[in-house]
Amino acid sequence: MKLKDYLRLGWDQLQRRKVVTALCTVGIAIGSASIMVALGFGESIQHYSQKQMSFYLKTDEITIVDQNSDPNSPSKVTSSKLDLIRTFPHVKSVASFQDLGQFRFTVDDGKESYLDLKATELSTLEDFDSKFQQGEASDQDNNIVLNYGATLGVLDTKTQEVRNKLMQQNPSKEQSETYRQMGAIPYPLYQKQISLKSNSNQEQPGNPSGTNTIQPNEVTVRVVGVLKKPDGLPESMLQGNKAAYVSPETGLKILQAQNKSSTNRPVQYSEVRVKVDSSMNVKQVDEMIKKLQLTTQTNLYQEDRMKGEFAIVRLLLTGVGLFVLFVASISIVVAMTMSTHQRRRQIGIMKVLGANLKQIRNMFIVESSLLGMLGGFVGILLSYWVIWGINLLIIKFDSTNSSDPVEILFISFWILPVGMFFAIMTGVLSGLYPAVKASRTDALTAIKRE
Repeated sequence: MKLKDYLRLGWDQLQRRKVVTALCTVGIAIGSASIMVALGFGESIQHYSQKQMSFYLKTDEITIVDQNSDPNSPSKVTSSKLDLIRTFPHVKSVASFQDLGQFRFTVDDGKESYLDLKATELSTLEDFDSKFQQGEASDQDNNIVLNYGATLGVLDTKTQEVRNKLMQQNPSKEQSETYRQMGAIPYPLYQKQISLKSNSNQEQPGNPSGTNTIQPNEVTVRVVGVLKKPDGLPESMLQGNKAAYVSPETGLKILQAQNKSSTNRPVQYSEVRVKVDSSMNVKQVDEMIKKLQLTTQTNLYQEDRMKGEFAIVRLLLTGVGLFVLFVASISIVVAMTMSTHQRRRQIGIMKVLGANLKQIRNMFIVESSLLGMLGGFVGILLSYWVIWGINLLIIKFDSTNSSDPVEILFISFWILPVGMFFAIMTGVLSGLYPAVKASRTDALTAIKRE
């Protein structure tokens, strides 16, 4: 007998026993779908978590810190070392940050607020997952980029005085909520000129106490960009994050105008961040940076911990799917054994006509394999239906108000053959015992009984 003969006989038997075929198919479909959904769920959650950790915990970044506490001594983090790090393999970008301090700023129409100013290469902001809501980066002099929090709570002096006075007179919960809401109102600062003045009233270093100090000058800069608001965070949580960025050249001019720096003073970096193309290459780049006698920090341990937790979840879900397949295999064994008993006369006639044990055995194995394959196809459809239903629930109950597409579950193509393999193997293994039992049927006894 050829393979097509086995397939034709097997398919004919499945069509004759529609109820049994349907029940066995459902059992295999549920088991294989459980495995595919488990694998897809684990991969989707791991992908989503890695994306979120990469954004919030920056697992694909390395932070270089300068532990030198003496500002007058030379720093270990030098421009030559940073240029060398930029040439390392897997390094996408390197950004240095110089903390310039807290500044009050006045908008050209008289409104005021404050910001925490940092000097960095503005062109690298987008390399470190910062997206622009308005404008773009520009390293030209006297330009500044604000994050979204720096645009909140920009009020004129009179409004601030009235607000503070009301809070002192009636420090109630309702008044505090009104105070907070006023501070969460964004103000349009894009393309406006703002005047910066340091909040620090410290005397110039080197001047004795009581002597006249040079009053710091105001520096006027233009807002050329406003960073996008982080997804899922309300304005009330961003009020305290008022960061602003200028180029290193502009930062030096601002410090000189505030009598805080000189051209001969070495640059002190408060932080250096290195962007790696993948979190898998962070360890390699980190070891290379440490060879330059620099101190680094990473969040790789967080990613390793999450991977271990997701592996456990995936194993548990896969175990549930295998258990369902085991139960389905029992039903197939029972169904095929019953089929063997009901088809004793057919088996006896086939043996009388010259069919050998191998052909009888193969006929039943092919039949159970077709049953497993049918269950596998139904399982694929069922798994996609389950994932589709979960995605609808995620979209319906999503409360982040994100402008980006909602992160949804998915089933990779490599999972489909895995689910089909388990389904077919369940059919094959479940059909072995009935096939062996059918091949051992005595032809004459079977014909006489029927």
